[in-house]
Amino acid sequence: MPPPPASSPRPLAQGAMVSDEPVMIGAPYSVGKVTYTPEDAPNYDAVGYAGWYGEELQGNKTANGETFVPEAITAAHQTLPLPSYVEVTALDTGRTILVRVNDRGPFANDRIIDLSRGAAEQLGVIGDGAAAVRVRRVSPPDQERVALRSHGRVAERLETPPALLTALRAKLPARPAATPAKANTVARPIAKTPPKPVRGPEKREIAPTPARQDGFVVEKAGAPSAPTPVAPVAPVAAAAPAAARTYVVQVAAFSSRARAETLAKRIGAKAVEGDGVWRVRFGPYPTQDAAQAGVRAAAAKGFENGRIMANDAR
Repeated sequence: MPPPPASSPRPLAQGAMVSDEPVMIGAPYSVGKVTYTPEDAPNYDAVGYAGWYGEELQGNKTANGETFVPEAITAAHQTLPLPSYVEVTALDTGRTILVRVNDRGPFANDRIIDLSRGAAEQLGVIGDGAAAVRVRRVSPPDQERVALRSHGRVAERLETPPALLTALRAKLPARPAATPAKANTVARPIAKTPPKPVRGPEKREIAPTPARQDGFVVEKAGAPSAPTPVAPVAPVAAAAPAAARTYVVQVAAFSSRARAETLAKRIGAKAVEGDGVWRVRFGPYPTQDAAQAGVRAAAAKGFENGRIMANDAR
């Protein structure tokens, strides 16, 4: 079956269309105790995990000097030239999209790419803390480059064959462990001025770059939180009757209140805080059957894995 037609480019929020020239590679740079060496790797092809970032960085400058637009189909990568183009495949579903790389990162939890909110939505992974992906560098036709440079999107590629998906999943590294306070954070160097274009790595030491954090918690919808051990105590009151219990549909969780409230407002849900984590939920509903309306609402907004749970659950 042929892929669906590409959607029309959206109008630019910041005026003139951005350019693919000059292509910037840059010198080695350090973040924390890790040094990264940018390089022009035409055959780059890797599997790993992807995060995403959005409105909390809107209007900031990317590493190549462009203005970050959350709905644009862009990404941050540690070493690929800026800009460059990659096909990103979600290994859970086989869906593949074309993405324009214009920023540096990620520098946390062993992820290989960070997607803009628009790219994560198109790929269908916006509800995941760390989505398993394949990232492959490509050279798309001019028409597709223009669409992405004008903050539009292009048609999805054909779905990846099951046999290839199985082989790619077998190459995945173990999912990085996360703690509640620092789970799946996104760190990106703040570039006050665009780096000078360099056609090859320049071997020199540089000072550590300041980093910013956006704090997305790895708590995938559909996965129960780990129980907290408590000492046994004598009951002080009878349990509430089952009829009094209500239900919610959870779609995402963040350590950042701003990100949770932004997403909740955009999809018509609620942001609820508990144990230092902000959860985005539909509801409450009086019964589990009634909560199916929340599951449908979540799916309509791109969250296919919304989970019905008791309203007092974490």
